[in-house]
Amino acid sequence: MTRLDQELKSAPLLEHLDELRKRLILSVAFLAVGMVAAFQYRIQLIEWIKVPLTYSELYRTGKVQLVAVNLTDQLMLSLNLSFWVGLALALPFILWQVWAFVAPGLYPQERRWSLPFIVGAGLSFLAGAVFGYKLILPTMVPFLVDFLGGAVAQMQSLASYVGTVTTFLVAFGLAFELPILAVILTRIGLINHVMLRQGWRIALVVIMLFAAVITPTPDPANMLLVAGPLYVLYELGVILSRVFRIRPPEELESPALPS
Repeated sequence: MTRLDQELKSAPLLEHLDELRKRLILSVAFLAVGMVAAFQYRIQLIEWIKVPLTYSELYRTGKVQLVAVNLTDQLMLSLNLSFWVGLALALPFILWQVWAFVAPGLYPQERRWSLPFIVGAGLSFLAGAVFGYKLILPTMVPFLVDFLGGAVAQMQSLASYVGTVTTFLVAFGLAFELPILAVILTRIGLINHVMLRQGWRIALVVIMLFAAVITPTPDPANMLLVAGPLYVLYELGVILSRVFRIRPPEELESPALPS
């Protein structure tokens, strides 16, 4: 192979790398803008995250306090919180960059799903965070704080508390992305709707274990409150995996009966 042939062969790869670099730069820029915007409201965000703690009787009576332990806690907390909120704000724009990068390799009929993909992924993450904040945290946080009924004096680290709550909300936001993940893995050929349908028992066990860990309260109703929506999302992922499955050429050329 001549040097010219090698250069021609490597040209598409270099073009893809250059395109990837552009998309990454734009994604980081959107994230930076989101972080700057979130940083302006860091105090309001901290107060918002403290709301589940107000359901605790010990906190209302002043027996539990949030304190900054280290000198840099307030700064690092503000930056950490700004990152996650900024990522949530920039998520639709970042997803647009991801779609723009993979779109050239898709069929024309698949490219029309760009807007539903971006909007669906963004709303799914938001729905997961709101679900955890509104329905799970108001029960989980007081249970953990009041677990010993005030037998132990508590001075909660502000950084640890906010970090735990933020991690929890991000985890629920990502969990609600299960249908979107199913579509992506289906399109790249790693899974299909048949595999997902056959593995529903394993998925149910995993979801129940996840719900048991994420909701430490002994009330089974709270565990089912978490497991129920997650399993519904799994079933939605099965449906979407079937809709977006990779079709054989003969099926694309002629209308096919539902399988």
